[in-house]
Amino acid sequence: MSKKRKYDASYVKLGFTFITEHDGTQKPQCFLCGKVLANGSMKPAKLSEHLKTVHPGNVSDSVDDFHSKRARFEKSGTLPKLGFTPTQKPCLEASYKVAYRIAQQKKPHTIAETLVKPCALDIVGLVCGKDQKKKVEAVPLSNDVIHSRIVEMSSNVLKQVIEELKSSPFPFSIQLDESTDVSQCSQLLVFVRYVHHDTQSIKEEFLFCDSLLGTTKASDVFELIKIFFMEQNLDWKTKIGSICTDGAPAMLGSTSGFAALVKKEIPHVIITHCFLHRQALASRTLPTFLKDVMSKCVKIINFIRARALNHRLFKTLCQEMGSQHEVLLYYTEVRWLSRGQVLKRLFELREEVLHFLKDK
Repeated sequence: MSKKRKYDASYVKLGFTFITEHDGTQKPQCFLCGKVLANGSMKPAKLSEHLKTVHPGNVSDSVDDFHSKRARFEKSGTLPKLGFTPTQKPCLEASYKVAYRIAQQKKPHTIAETLVKPCALDIVGLVCGKDQKKKVEAVPLSNDVIHSRIVEMSSNVLKQVIEELKSSPFPFSIQLDESTDVSQCSQLLVFVRYVHHDTQSIKEEFLFCDSLLGTTKASDVFELIKIFFMEQNLDWKTKIGSICTDGAPAMLGSTSGFAALVKKEIPHVIITHCFLHRQALASRTLPTFLKDVMSKCVKIINFIRARALNHRLFKTLCQEMGSQHEVLLYYTEVRWLSRGQVLKRLFELREEVLHFLKDK
């Protein structure tokens, strides 16, 4: 059995104090960085090596300086004494920046640990060397860390928006829409438009998105919005000036719709119907001559896109003619902007379509 080494008071000038395990074993701990070494490292040579390699700037410090630093370390709390050191500021900031980019690209949180960090380590190791690689290894990028960073940034953005709403000199407007996603989950999205108190400019921000777990009645939407403003300590009855919704009965119903419920609480509020919804509704009843044009365009597109051979030949033709686009777009009735995008693409490729149909 190896002999257990004991701490000596002279080790202070090397930047070390000690901690005691449950079995009485003493381990040296650097009070400059908080790192705990093994009992076998309780040697002046080992401790001096740590000081020179990790803290070269403190080698020339006096004994009094080391004693004062040890006193500050012992007063700092429990976690540093147990060897738990806080993440350095550059590493902390780096983890936030990675989390921000992952959220922007809508990637899974695990990609930071499984792809981003290994790639960064490989690049830094080859370009900058092993010493710089060790610094990158200290950046926390686990799944839980990335999730917590994104939640913190989201909460901070929401807090800033709420503060700007409270300090806005004029009432603000909200726009909301309830929609069902691909997983059959009903989501309520709310946007806000207001005047910034400093710049006096109009800003539009995303306010919040929440799930409607049960029914999607007007009363459910009303209660969800009411609870949100109560949690944020925002007097929405005096701050809201107008509300914009789609034309669904649950929103604009004259007796039990969301607009009617809000009117009971805020009589002065202005209710508007989203102009995109109005345009989408109006475009469904096209005049006969426009409807004929649209149907012919859809037939041409389907003739080229629906047949694999025609699609490949048309793509090759576009490449040979140096066209900006190579494919036509399908028309989708349920998408508001589909009609305009389809016609725009067909017009941009009108020469290519004409050559293709002539050859056919």
